[in-house]
Amino acid sequence: MGIFEPYRAIGYITSGIPFSVQRLGTETFVTVSVGKAWQIYNCAKLNLVLAGPQLPKKIRALASHREYTFAAFGTDIGVFKRAHQVATWSRHEEKVNFLLFFGEHVLSLDVKGNVFIWPFKGTEDSLVPVGHIQLEEKFSPSCIMHPDTYLNKVIIGSQEGSLQLWNISTKKKLYEFKGWDSPVHSCVASPALDVIAVGCSDGTIHVHNVRYDEELVSFTHSSRGAVTALSFRTDGQPLLASGGSSGIISIWNLEKRRLQSVIRDAHDNSIISLHFFVNEPVLISSAADNSIKMWIFDTTDGDARLLRFRSGHSAPPLCIRFYGKGRHILSAGQDRAFRLFSVIKDQQSRELSQRHITKRAKILGAKEEEIKLKPVIAFDFAEIRERDWCNVVTCHMDTTMAYVWRLQNYVLGEHILTPSADNQTPVKVCAISACGNFAILGTEDGWIERFNLQSGLSRGCYVDSSEGKNKAHQAEVVGVACDATNNVLISGGYHGDIKVWDFKGRELKSRWEIGHCVNKFVFHRTNGLLAAVADDMILRLFDVVALRMVRKFEGHTDRITDLCFSEDGKWLLSSSMDGSLRIWDVILARQIDAIRVDVPITALSLSPAMDILATSHVDQNGVYLWVNQDMFSGSSHRNLYASGENVWSVQMPSVSAKGGEAESVHTSSDPGQIRNKRSASHFESRLPNLVTLSLLPKSQWQSLTNLDIIKIRNKPIEPPKKPEKAPFFLPTTPSLSGEVLFKSDVVVTDEVKEAKSNELKTSKQKSDLSSPFLRLLNSCSDTQNYSAFTDYIKGLPPSTLDVELRMLQIIDDVDMEKLDQMPELHSIALLLDYFIHEVSNMNNYEFIQAVIRLFLKIHGESVRRPVLQEKAKKLLEVQSLVWQRINKIFQSVGCMVTFLSNSQL
Repeated sequence: MGIFEPYRAIGYITSGIPFSVQRLGTETFVTVSVGKAWQIYNCAKLNLVLAGPQLPKKIRALASHREYTFAAFGTDIGVFKRAHQVATWSRHEEKVNFLLFFGEHVLSLDVKGNVFIWPFKGTEDSLVPVGHIQLEEKFSPSCIMHPDTYLNKVIIGSQEGSLQLWNISTKKKLYEFKGWDSPVHSCVASPALDVIAVGCSDGTIHVHNVRYDEELVSFTHSSRGAVTALSFRTDGQPLLASGGSSGIISIWNLEKRRLQSVIRDAHDNSIISLHFFVNEPVLISSAADNSIKMWIFDTTDGDARLLRFRSGHSAPPLCIRFYGKGRHILSAGQDRAFRLFSVIKDQQSRELSQRHITKRAKILGAKEEEIKLKPVIAFDFAEIRERDWCNVVTCHMDTTMAYVWRLQNYVLGEHILTPSADNQTPVKVCAISACGNFAILGTEDGWIERFNLQSGLSRGCYVDSSEGKNKAHQAEVVGVACDATNNVLISGGYHGDIKVWDFKGRELKSRWEIGHCVNKFVFHRTNGLLAAVADDMILRLFDVVALRMVRKFEGHTDRITDLCFSEDGKWLLSSSMDGSLRIWDVILARQIDAIRVDVPITALSLSPAMDILATSHVDQNGVYLWVNQDMFSGSSHRNLYASGENVWSVQMPSVSAKGGEAESVHTSSDPGQIRNKRSASHFESRLPNLVTLSLLPKSQWQSLTNLDIIKIRNKPIEPPKKPEKAPFFLPTTPSLSGEVLFKSDVVVTDEVKEAKSNELKTSKQKSDLSSPFLRLLNSCSDTQNYSAFTDYIKGLPPSTLDVELRMLQIIDDVDMEKLDQMPELHSIALLLDYFIHEVSNMNNYEFIQAVIRLFLKIHGESVRRPVLQEKAKKLLEVQSLVWQRINKIFQSVGCMVTFLSNSQL
């Protein structure tokens, strides 16, 4: 692997597969699919509680029962107990489209009409189906459901319009319903016996009595499209909810046989699933727009209102940038949404408000999507002014103005920035000054203008009089940027002219020509380097102060989509439509890494700490995160892949942080844990004379030196209660535990005491032989084993480590002549060797010092033995040398701090 390895994908809520709802106790859970993985949400707050592993193929159907989840992918069916796959059912030869769990069976139905019946009683041992049903050749299944109280019976709908009733026990077809000459899309049972609802592709809903094969009532959707989802309300209200391909949810009154209410713009795409909670006025819906919403019917007029929801981009993101010290990602998508994703906790992700979209849509009688601003094509921000005024500015597709956002309140700002050019053309690029006071806009016609963000007023235009027209560039402005001190402004035109302006005076200071059409550029404020992308697929770096090209990078074979600098300015990252991501070392002037993914990258952003890389891809609605493994490994393999010919093919990150070649990160969802794991394997290649810390919590190693105080503090405050008196006629004897023991039960002799003592010694010997602590300690013969022993004791709680060290204590009644031959002394000698090695190499310094203090406190008398004196002296010498070196560094730093604090600058 290269520098960046796949970590996980964020922003995925659900895909176009019907969800599965189940109730466990008083809580309700919904299982949804997200591509090749599945997720479980708790409906109480719609928070994510469990994510399944990455599967080889996309999920096509889901079912759930208690702690088990069934997922159909391709021709196989995976059985999962919580997040672990416990079985795989493989009998289908065609793709499985439907799963149904009822009773003690799971039914799977493929596209060719093969129904397999799998036994399931809470165990995963059943790998062979107990039955098989082959549907008729001219019967193409489109849905399957189980009518309530119909034992061992299912109803299967077809694309031909007919429905069939089957008995899965006898494997016979009992009855066939002719249908309504329209393909059946959905079918659901009602709370009333013998009644079902059927949704057809022509937009009609038929409430049918299956016992008498009679239609009770029918409804028709006002909008075009098929009826894709149905659900009956079960709390006593005679209501039926239906969803269609237009994203509208209709509520039908079964008693009055008419439409009661409509939830317009419930979703932006076709509705996939609807489900009324049992005996609750709550409806949950999912759609192909990557969202789950819950609706509650508690208004006076009976209409539904939005209770809670989780959503992501319904169309691929166009621009992404890290925000908030790398904790959040700003993302603008083709779905006209401007979102803030949390890298740490998905539940904190949200969409920025565009002010009363729903209310304005109702007044104008239009869809919410039409009222929203057009997709964002470029944006910039300044975190320094987040608490003062609007600190984000956005440019929108084919829009002649720019908008500002107040990210502290997650809302659209009150000002609209409109350039004052005579010829109004769309704004293409924008930038915010380092101080956060000014926004600079560049238009398609070459106009550049500066605005004050606090007031929204114009503060002048940048005009090049030599161009012959009153504008900055003759062609489209492809980029604007300003330095860290507001001295200069850099702008680039499509024809390859780069210009440097005086920021305050708005006068042209210098310019140079690239010689090729420029598509994009980025500027690094710290080092003053400008990276420009030309149509010849070559990256050029320019020194803005010296006005000359300093680096040129070649390697991409298709259009470059995005590029960014690292925070320290030493790396330049670029992505291309050839599917490659290349990392260039600016100082060494060479490529240091290159990877290729199956789906080309459209936008990328590197976190300020350089530990996480975020990417967006073609036709992918999520944001993908990559971990910088090279940063924390302690060793560099850049020479192995520094050539442009070596491009590593990797798989994209998955939702569950598994899959691809990221096997080293699949057990953790915390980047910090991944870093620790990687750093341990490359520990020996660190810098020389470097003191390393254990990265353990401060309380863990400090507790080792204060265990006595902790034990005293944890003693019970109240004395033990006096035991109840036994009846006078029963003789008793006191016990240490405070319990009343009858003398008839207490017969303790010297032989019994001796037997118990021998048993205690035998158990101690057995525990010593089976202790991982001693096994690892006895194997400490080289550096690798020392590292394994260190990892083991670092994972022990302080009290457990104290017990392990006390197990090596020498018993007082041992013969003094045989004392030097005791195995405990050999283990103590090995511990001294281990301490000498760790202290001399300055590994895990604070943790080893705490362990040595605890060790000397317990085995101080044993170390005085002649056998151990030499090793104890050597440890003292090494400890003194290392401490002198560290103390010298402390004194130097202390003197420097004192000097700087007392100096008057």
